[in-house]
Amino acid sequence: MRTIQFREAICEAMSEEMRHDESIYLMGEEVAEYNGAYKASKGMLAEFGEKRVIDTPIAELGFTGIAVGSAMNGCRPIVEYMTFNFCLVGIDQIINNAAKMRQMTGGQFNVPIVFRGPTASAGQLGATHSQALENWFANTPGLKVIVPSTPYDAKGLLKSAIRDNDPVIFMESEQMYGDKGEVPDGEYTIPLGVADIKREGTDVTIVSFGKIIKEAFIAADELAKEGISCEIIDLRTVRPMDKDAILKSVKKTNRLVILEEAWPFASISSEITYIVQEQAFDFLDAPIQRITTADTPAPYSPVLLKDWLPNAGDVVKAVKKVLYK
Repeated sequence: MRTIQFREAICEAMSEEMRHDESIYLMGEEVAEYNGAYKASKGMLAEFGEKRVIDTPIAELGFTGIAVGSAMNGCRPIVEYMTFNFCLVGIDQIINNAAKMRQMTGGQFNVPIVFRGPTASAGQLGATHSQALENWFANTPGLKVIVPSTPYDAKGLLKSAIRDNDPVIFMESEQMYGDKGEVPDGEYTIPLGVADIKREGTDVTIVSFGKIIKEAFIAADELAKEGISCEIIDLRTVRPMDKDAILKSVKKTNRLVILEEAWPFASISSEITYIVQEQAFDFLDAPIQRITTADTPAPYSPVLLKDWLPNAGDVVKAVKKVLYK
């Protein structure tokens, strides 16, 4: 095992796959000459050249469409958005073309493509740069949606995403690129659609994903001091969702708290709540609690932003609520 940064794990995953398959290329704003806006493609231009690591204009609609067309013709593109907020300019290409092409052509065309970049809030960047859009993409049949929380998961899942024959949305975080974690020296992949129990427990299940899961670990440490044992499940893949892992845990703990850095209405946590009440209702000893951002655009003010985002204190309160403490 080595200890490397999240950005290095991303770079390693892309580079290793590109060495094995010449049809893979990376394109996006500043991915080449600048080594990536977050240095997640550092050294890749020097190794693979300008035909496989391509700087684009600020034109997401254009280069997203180019990538989809090339994927239909034998390439396996990786598209980097400087933030997923910017992909909205090209979302027609993702939703109406990439996600639907296989079904609409009766399987004649696959679209093996990875759309990747940061999601959710990264601090004081304002409302239009702080959106978590996982539920938008997860609502779309034909797309797979991944949101890793560690360098180990990021590398293993990204390699699987690049090899997948369907379009994959791979969502990272600007505030995680510097995070460090253990990653094996050798080759490994992580299958899509498999959640990970990051911490085993007996009293309550906490389901989360992405960078906000860090707040769950802080809360679990605090609650452990009071003798409360929390089981933390990292979804890793939002769609397809590992329903079995969630249900198995809930049947053991009988209580569920869902932590998500997104708006509450029609969120991923809403879908999980429905699944559990439908398939494990008789195992619940308390109503399910979900923790999300406030139902407003993200504020710029640091004081308001702190209140807007979920935090460990919110998790502690939710856990005690389902435990009737």
